[in-house]
Amino acid sequence: MALTLDARTSGYRLAPALVAAAIAAGVNLMFPLASPLLVALVLGVVVTNTPLARHRILHDQERLTKLLLRWGVVMLGIKLPIDAVFGIGVGGVVVVIGTVLITYYGTLAIGTRLGLEPRFVTLLAAGFSICGAAAIAAVADTVRARQRDVALAVALVTVFGSIMIALVPWAAHLIGLDDAQAAVWAGASIHEVAQVVAAGSVLGGGAVALATTVKLGRVAMLAPMSILVARRCAVEGAPKAPLLPWFVVGFIAAVALRSTGVLPESALTVAGVVTNVLLAAGMFGLGLGIRMRELWPVPGRALLLATLSTAIAAGSSLALLAVLV
Repeated sequence: MALTLDARTSGYRLAPALVAAAIAAGVNLMFPLASPLLVALVLGVVVTNTPLARHRILHDQERLTKLLLRWGVVMLGIKLPIDAVFGIGVGGVVVVIGTVLITYYGTLAIGTRLGLEPRFVTLLAAGFSICGAAAIAAVADTVRARQRDVALAVALVTVFGSIMIALVPWAAHLIGLDDAQAAVWAGASIHEVAQVVAAGSVLGGGAVALATTVKLGRVAMLAPMSILVARRCAVEGAPKAPLLPWFVVGFIAAVALRSTGVLPESALTVAGVVTNVLLAAGMFGLGLGIRMRELWPVPGRALLLATLSTAIAAGSSLALLAVLV
């Protein structure tokens, strides 16, 4: 009976998050540059700052939010066929790994010099170097991040990645990159997978496929980066966390499953939709924990760090591209 009651209660509390995810998907369809994850996060912030926040259906959302985000990370692995990543060649792989490491450690160093809260800096470093909101969700538990810091990091990585959708194609044309080089640069420098797809569409031709493949190479760094974050936290005396949380192990298993080639195209399509729904629903839950007075105005040092981190990702990937590809 208790199990049935818990299931009913969880389903009842899940409804607002699913509605928010559906609204975010609709907004994204009408305005493709509007990230559904950011839209869902904003919806959560709006709702929690109105009288609607007092409704009992919105109470005790924190555990459900964590579960949604964790399963979203697991399902992200379905998008990643590892053989496609190796198909970008040795030079492309070096560009990906180099960009991730330079951006991650560069962001940590600058954030420390700016005197920002270490947990927030780690969230931003992971999100800007790997795959945006999904990477932030993956390391949030490891660093014991506050909900406000998670939401701010997600908002910044989404906004700055969206700016890059227009900036990278324009800059690639300005400096004379060919279509293949521009696609590799977009995949190696832009923060979210969906943003890379949008930028690839702007570039035209076969840029979408190549840019997305390079970006998925960065997504593949999620597991090793989780280990680096856990070890860094252990050295700094943070509460002990597993080197690989269960959902990162699930991500690896999902990558392995996708790489076998046994999943039909219809299953991959469904998995992509489920991934987006889980992550958007989780972002709505994050937004519910935010009060506008806590998120606005955005701290100037956080904006500066986000700007510099984006510049590092763009600059390091372009430099490596010029040498290796």
